[in-house]
Amino acid sequence: SFLEGPRWRDGQLWCSDMGHDRVVRIDPATGRSETVCDVPDGASGLGWLPDGRLLVVVPRTRRLVRRERDGTLALHADLASLAPGWCNDMVVDDAGRAYVGNFGFDLFSGEAMKPTCLIGVEPDGRARVVAEGLVFPNGAAITEDRRRLVVAETWAHRLTAFDVKPDGGLSPGRVFADLVDGDPDGIAIDAEDAVWTACFGQNQFRRVHEGGRVSAIVEVPDEHAVACALGGEDRRTLFLLCAKDVDKLAKG
Repeated sequence: SFLEGPRWRDGQLWCSDMGHDRVVRIDPATGRSETVCDVPDGASGLGWLPDGRLLVVVPRTRRLVRRERDGTLALHADLASLAPGWCNDMVVDDAGRAYVGNFGFDLFSGEAMKPTCLIGVEPDGRARVVAEGLVFPNGAAITEDRRRLVVAETWAHRLTAFDVKPDGGLSPGRVFADLVDGDPDGIAIDAEDAVWTACFGQNQFRRVHEGGRVSAIVEVPDEHAVACALGGEDRRTLFLLCAKDVDKLAKG
């Protein structure tokens, strides 16, 4: 029920099942899924620390939790003082640094939209603001050379790129691509540094190159395009997450 935050790991597709407050992993060979852990206050972005422990964004309470080896969940970072609205997607780099987006305002009460920040969380749980002035920072991905971070600004209709500094800080952002009429949600970066982005309100996935050229479109009629991930043995299989009904998420 409303899958989010897809990540490929250990031959399976891992996702947050936001409608059922849990993390699942799916075997693409059989289509079978299993619950990895229940997350009582909701689950969104996923990633891993270098030692293999799973990190999960808890959107409603604006926390980042860590799944310990015994299966229990522990608080990794409390982001409530930094994130003005629900937290959403996340990407974690090879060192275990997490970059977490947030709404920036109370979407479900009708509060006016306003810019917000991107939060960086160190492997030990220390959190700080690493970028400001973003409009609904959502999906995030790191290029294959690990030198750039790309963030989807959903309601600014653009993809924004940052250079990643050695300490995990970010350079000032620059426009990677103006999507004009697209509402980018979850994203994935392929081997040619093109960004696959879900365009939520347009019911399609687009392959976008730096500068804005679109080289492929996958239509998903009558469904919202939510997020995507590249996986499979050669990481050339594109997994697309779609949803028909999003109303239940606002009730959480």
